[in-house]
Amino acid sequence: MKILAVCGSGLGSSFMLEMNIRQSLQELGVNGVEVDHSDLSSATSDLADLFVMGKDIAEGGGHLGETIVLDSIIDQDELKAKLKEKLEQLGLL
Repeated sequence: MKILAVCGSGLGSSFMLEMNIRQSLQELGVNGVEVDHSDLSSATSDLADLFVMGKDIAEGGGHLGETIVLDSIIDQDELKAKLKEKLEQLGLL
């Protein structure tokens, strides 16, 4: 499985989100998941199985498929809770 953190420019915000996703996966005991980051305009549905983004760009990411939309990309608790819920739905947790 691959998770792609997405932001508007693909630089700082998505990289920070990638690192937070890695931390959440570790805390949840999930292994074998590849995590990367990208800007929204380069993201395509074939790049990952799950896309994580902030609500500010969520409308533009509707074409990507399975997504997690965060109210705040810096809220680690929100990220972990939504990631856990989505991984349970996908049968990976």
